[in-house]
Amino acid sequence: MRKPFIAGNWKMNLDSSGAVQLAAEIVKHSSAFQGIDIAICPPAVYLLAVGGELENSAVALGAQNMYFEPSGAFTGEISGPMLRDVGCRYVILGHSERRHILGETDAEINRKIDAALAVDLNPILCVGELLEEREAGETEAVVEKQLSGSLQGISASQMSSVTIAYEPVWAIGTGKVATPEQAQEVHADLRRMIRDCYNAETADAVRIQYGGSVKPSNAANLLSQSDVDGALVGGASLNIEDFLGILAEAT
Repeated sequence: MRKPFIAGNWKMNLDSSGAVQLAAEIVKHSSAFQGIDIAICPPAVYLLAVGGELENSAVALGAQNMYFEPSGAFTGEISGPMLRDVGCRYVILGHSERRHILGETDAEINRKIDAALAVDLNPILCVGELLEEREAGETEAVVEKQLSGSLQGISASQMSSVTIAYEPVWAIGTGKVATPEQAQEVHADLRRMIRDCYNAETADAVRIQYGGSVKPSNAANLLSQSDVDGALVGGASLNIEDFLGILAEAT
């Protein structure tokens, strides 16, 4: 049975004191949520401070992005070894905001996943379609292209360290949310794609999160779907009561 996984993506929000305070509150309440994995992904400049609050707790530290080279003359970038050095266990890769605002390609994301795995970071690979792609009936083709391109050359054994996050772009930060049935349909398609690419054992083991305006009021219905194994939470992860509410529904 797949263990539910809830991760908070804080994006480009908070200041140092706010980030530390929020992390401390999550840690304080984390013991109430048994049987699930929890991670928070603050802005890179706060990783060290937030990581200090998470030390010796059940809450894991994650980053929001990384570069695919381990070191070198790459001004402004952060490498996998650096993330490991400050205590990160997870890294979000291929988020739609990086794909569609910053122009990241599947090939670049693939190199990042490979680099993350090489230093024992667990990638959270994001895939998802635009509203016009959904309305054109292209959802399956879009996520299959993103999935296969981003996982090119990644072995079945490496997939045990990869989490997939389905994030319909039209539901991110908009207040709109996929219905539980819509989420389940795409999650089932993704699991089939993994089965076709690898094998049934790998597909059954990989966790697939849902992301896109997840909040306490809709979390239970989303997480009750058979192929929805958790959530990648955006705005609601910045509010302690909302994030704890989602954790409670996952538990």
